[in-house]
Amino acid sequence: EVQLVESGGGLVQTGGSLRLSCAASGFTFDAYAIGWFRQAPGKEREGVSCISSSDGSTYYADSVKGRFTISSDNAKNTVYLQMNSLKPGDTAVYYCAARVGTPPLATWEGAWRGRYEYDYWGQGTQVTVSS
Repeated sequence: EVQLVESGGGLVQTGGSLRLSCAASGFTFDAYAIGWFRQAPGKEREGVSCISSSDGSTYYADSVKGRFTISSDNAKNTVYLQMNSLKPGDTAVYYCAARVGTPPLATWEGAWRGRYEYDYWGQGTQVTVSS
C-alpha cells in the first residue's frame, strides 16, 4: 500500500522558514515524480513544486521561485520542501503527491501542476504564516 506522510508544518512569522517532509512508502523510490501542492481556504489546490527522479529536474510555481527549494533523499524515501522568506500568502494546507514511474519528460514541464497527474496523495500539513 502506497503511503505519503507529510510533516513539518506549523505557525511561523513573516520572513520565517519551515521545512516540510514527505515520507513515502509502498513503492520503489527510484522512478517517480513527487509534487507539493497547497490549498488555501476558498481557493483551488495549486502546484507549488515538483521533483522528478529520472534526472533530478525540479519545477516551481512563479510565486515561490527563489524562496522554496525541493529536494529528495532516496535513501530515506523522503522529499523535502524548504520554504524560506515565508509570506502570509503562503498560508495553506500543503500536500505531497506521488506519480509512480517516470513522468513524460517531454511534457512534464507543463504538466506537473496538474493534480490529476498524480496517483497518490498525503493527508496534508497546515502552514500558517502570521503577519
